[in-house]
Amino acid sequence: MSVSRREAAAALATGTLALAAPPGRGNARSTASACPLTLWYRQPAGQWTEALPIGNGRLGAMLFGGPAQERLQLNESSLWAGQPYDPVNPQAAAMLPKVRPLIFEGKIAEAEALANETLMARPLAQMPYQTLGDLMLDFPGIGAISGYRRDLDLDKAMATVRFAAGKVRHMRQVVASPDHQLIAVHLSASGSGRLDVDIGLHSPQRDVNVVADGPSGLLMTGRNGASSGIEGGLHFAARLSARWEGGRASHLPDGRLGLRGASAVTLLIAMATSYRRFDDIGGDPIAATAATISRAHGHDFARIAADTAATHQRLFRRVAINLGTSAAAARPTDERIAASQTNDDPALAALYFQYARYLLISSSRPGGQPANLQGLWNDSLNPPWGSKYTININSEMNYWPAEPTGLAECVTPLIEMVRELAVTGARTARTMYGARGWVAHHNSDLWRATAPIDGAQFGLWPTGGAWLCTHLWDHYDYGRDRAYLASIYPLMAGAAQFFLDTLQRDPATGCLVTNPSMSPENPHGHGGTICAGPTMDMAILRDLFGQTIEAATILGIDAALIGEMRAARERLAPYRIGRQGQLQEWQRDWDADAPEQNHRHVSHLYGLHPSHQITPDDTPELAAAARRTLEIRGDRATGWATAWRINLWARLREGDHAHAILRFLLGPERTYPNMFDAHPPFQIDGNFGGAAGIVEMLMTSRGDRIDLLPALPRAWPDGHILGLRARGRCGVDLHWLGGRLDRATLRPELDGERTIHLGERHRTFQLRAGTPLTVTAKDLA
Repeated sequence: MSVSRREAAAALATGTLALAAPPGRGNARSTASACPLTLWYRQPAGQWTEALPIGNGRLGAMLFGGPAQERLQLNESSLWAGQPYDPVNPQAAAMLPKVRPLIFEGKIAEAEALANETLMARPLAQMPYQTLGDLMLDFPGIGAISGYRRDLDLDKAMATVRFAAGKVRHMRQVVASPDHQLIAVHLSASGSGRLDVDIGLHSPQRDVNVVADGPSGLLMTGRNGASSGIEGGLHFAARLSARWEGGRASHLPDGRLGLRGASAVTLLIAMATSYRRFDDIGGDPIAATAATISRAHGHDFARIAADTAATHQRLFRRVAINLGTSAAAARPTDERIAASQTNDDPALAALYFQYARYLLISSSRPGGQPANLQGLWNDSLNPPWGSKYTININSEMNYWPAEPTGLAECVTPLIEMVRELAVTGARTARTMYGARGWVAHHNSDLWRATAPIDGAQFGLWPTGGAWLCTHLWDHYDYGRDRAYLASIYPLMAGAAQFFLDTLQRDPATGCLVTNPSMSPENPHGHGGTICAGPTMDMAILRDLFGQTIEAATILGIDAALIGEMRAARERLAPYRIGRQGQLQEWQRDWDADAPEQNHRHVSHLYGLHPSHQITPDDTPELAAAARRTLEIRGDRATGWATAWRINLWARLREGDHAHAILRFLLGPERTYPNMFDAHPPFQIDGNFGGAAGIVEMLMTSRGDRIDLLPALPRAWPDGHILGLRARGRCGVDLHWLGGRLDRATLRPELDGERTIHLGERHRTFQLRAGTPLTVTAKDLA
């Protein structure tokens, strides 16, 4: 049946074309979709950034899809170099009083040199996240092939390869099961006894040994390595169990397992390390993998795949999005990315959005580690920037889309990491600063190191832990769970106490400022990078103090601490507008002097996004200054920095500008063929930041205010997004036609008022838990 655009828009609005009846809580997926949830390709991956990722939050694999030789590159989220260590420099406490006055006196080069000599961590680098190794599958006799297709189904969380070799049709399916805690691979070939495969496990780690594990399995064991003088302390194991239909198996002289004449083969791969906690590496990975394989006994691949899909869909299907479609949507994913700068392909943005949600579910689940710089996937022993937790923007950006896109559970590993950082950070606060509470600088690792690393010009920034605390508050603000708030309040209070003890009076202004610090990671052109009281620090501390005050007030505790925080917050250095009309990055008007006018970081715009301190409505002069800063910095930067710019322009309600930057992000300069973000090289924060930017264009919330379509671009005239979450436990479904709101349905889970804004119009509604409310543009007139 052929339909016109107007007919399609009307059908979309009523739900007859691409929208099912209004979804129940927890499932917003349409029964039909103009935006298929699949990445697909006509050829195998030639390099790692073309391979397809699967993950269960703890275990990950990258599927390459080679017909004659298949590679699954394997990761286990606790396999990092090194072992527990304390990197605080023993000279730091004595030398801080000498560095601080140098900074206030403007002797930046001298201060930075002294800081590098006496304040920085030992070792100067942290431990890298590392690959476990590879599962290699060799298929003897496969020659010329036809009908090749490799795909990743985001809804089923399954990667698949299909092709024909002669008259034999081959299929390979791979899932990472969160229920069974293993990776499952199913190989099949049409006809009886046409499948031959040799199975091997390999690793670049230390002391690796691969042995037969009974008649149908392999066991690979090894140790992690040293890094920067910290000796490796972890042991790991990968255990493979094979099941087959027909044929026979034998252990080959080279340590591989050979299967001949089978019709189908299922491989189960369990992985573990001896890591228990950041300060405990006494686990038994050999026993753990044996128990995992034993528990999976009796479950065939179909059952494991079905369990994987069901568990995944409970999270993934909470949000559905349709931004429109075009002929480009029918092409393979790599071709769409390559052509995205010249083709109209709104469905590519929707796919990118859902892919980010897939990646977050796959790399951050309760009980595992938080998503790192590469999420979960890394093929190196020495990856870029160690694939660590860079907490001066990147780790936070990883979680920007979590709450509003219905993935609150995925924040749990980040919350647990902050609990652990508060332990190691208390030691750093005490021994380095002589302060109460806890501190974390610009990076951390599996061992929760909190001392400043890399060099004073990068790492002497004490506000990383404070920024992470704003995520603790956001998790409360979206869910409004008082028991959770009580559990994380000591972390917020501890971060606040550190700054109450360490803030310094600026002799030039009398304001309280951080010293030493820096505006990540931007040299200011006056002798170096370190400084006192950068704008970002002041903004983060306004949020930290304000949110901690609100938490204590809700809980009815800590009146004395509330008083201290209020007094300190009032004395923090204010925002300033510089001679270019820009929002100043530093206390002094140094912006025009900075050597990198298009620097990737836009740290001083934290108050615009992710914070809500600067808004076009409440602080128009500061919003205009932030806009001027963005004009000076430019729209194009590294992947994650480009994504941040999307969010910032959306907060300024300039949807077409935000969309133009998003379009660049989706192009081949910033997106690899497998849709991983290209910093370059790969960093996953760009994926998550880009998805968050799409949300900001369509809906944003603060307190009990919800803004609908605040930055809708003209490129998406008709569409819908279902299942978004606003603060205060409220679901939001949006439909728009012709660039205007058609209707919005609020699904509150708590009683209370919500003020709905649509452009300059707004209205306050009294909502009742469990009773949906649908509003139109007319209701907001």
